[in-house]
Amino acid sequence: MTVKKSLAAACTLLVLTPLTAMADEAAERLTHLLEPVKTYVADFDQEILDSSGQRLQEASGRMWLARPGRFRWEVDAPYEQIVVSNGDEVTLYDPDLQQATIQALDERVTHTPALLLSGSTDELTESYEVTRSQQGTAETFTLTPRDADTLFESLKMTFYGETLGRLQMTDSTGQRTAIGFDDAQQNVEVSDSRFRLDLPEGTDVIRESP
Repeated sequence: MTVKKSLAAACTLLVLTPLTAMADEAAERLTHLLEPVKTYVADFDQEILDSSGQRLQEASGRMWLARPGRFRWEVDAPYEQIVVSNGDEVTLYDPDLQQATIQALDERVTHTPALLLSGSTDELTESYEVTRSQQGTAETFTLTPRDADTLFESLKMTFYGETLGRLQMTDSTGQRTAIGFDDAQQNVEVSDSRFRLDLPEGTDVIRESP
């Protein structure tokens, strides 16, 4: 879909703390931050960068999330696009093309960053190796898939305080998708209608098999 972070102290810590224990602590901390989030609403700015850091594309819009599995992503600029998950299927609607693509929520689809956030926290920490770093009030978690059959090689989630503020996904080519969130609200009421998409008459609907 095209849319438009004292060396001595660190060494001592690594010697004294087994890597598995550090990973477990990182996963537990990420669970602590994500588990209470039942809904999440925010504006977003997204940019896609190549392996050298050159900007290829940028986009902005608004998102709504509700667990389990429901999600709405609306791109306002530069081109309108809507992605909606109702918990069973994901629909990508392109108004300019008057075209919608519908796909079941199989395992591969749920490994996209947007739907990762709306899924089970237990499944998240079981499916990914988690490491953590901190700078000031910003905590960054790096998730590396245990299964090679995913759409990205690493996913970074940065929290400011206890609110998710940034995502960064890197694929096998080194291309990065960076998403910053603004005016984020957690656990506010979100109508079920947000996760339904009534397609205009005449829309070309394509159903993809799992």
